[in-house]
Amino acid sequence: MAHTTLVDGETLARHLGDPGWIVFDCRHELAAPARGRTEYLAAHVPGARFLHLDEDLSGPRTGRNGRHPLPDPEAFRATLQRAGVGDAAQVIAYDDQGGMVAARLWWMLRWMGHPAVAVLDGGWGRWRAEGRPTTTELPAPRPATLRGAPSPAATVDASFVLAHLGDPAVVVLDARGADRHRGENETIDPVAGRIPGSRNRPWAENLTPDGRFKPAAALARELAEVLRGAAPVQVVASCGSGVSACHDLLAMEVAGLGGARLYPGS
Repeated sequence: MAHTTLVDGETLARHLGDPGWIVFDCRHELAAPARGRTEYLAAHVPGARFLHLDEDLSGPRTGRNGRHPLPDPEAFRATLQRAGVGDAAQVIAYDDQGGMVAARLWWMLRWMGHPAVAVLDGGWGRWRAEGRPTTTELPAPRPATLRGAPSPAATVDASFVLAHLGDPAVVVLDARGADRHRGENETIDPVAGRIPGSRNRPWAENLTPDGRFKPAAALARELAEVLRGAAPVQVVASCGSGVSACHDLLAMEVAGLGGARLYPGS
């Protein structure tokens, strides 16, 4: 059975060394972009390969396409294939930020038509707290063939969002913290504030205090309070640059609310 949302440490541990399972370490810090790779080299889940948010999970910036624009689909496909991701692969992603960056890889694989991808619930922190194995050994290249194509229906652009400002049929769900949504304490983007009419679901509220995702029923209940009757297909997830928005999309999927779209530019 494919894992398509979350996977726990025990399940992943049973599949270490399984050639059908490909694990990616997605640790990253916005203020220190080199940190994730440095920490990966110091220790990681056995067999895990590293993907960098800026270099592998994003494309070149033009000044008009956001801080983390989606990469060229063929370039992303090539990256996955070099790492051994084929059509039958079960992909697992983890980070050390509650799945915030790992969820970006989760969404991108689904965008590319590969649903067998899950985020390690609790991430690197819980993996270590559970006493599971780590290594410094780097996995050897293992090329594979990945078919599928990106789904245009999975995203919207700025013109779509602009055209639907005030449209009750479109709900923009902002995953940033409540203070940034209010236009306070903005330290990342040059302009503070929010998309007019957007609703706020801070991605961190999808987690329990120990860093795991809340149960599906709790997520469904909390998201229903924010969506106020809107169907998932009406929802456009946004944030600062199309990364933490994917966390809200994963939480919706866990809650049985699949079908929302991503605004990558955010």
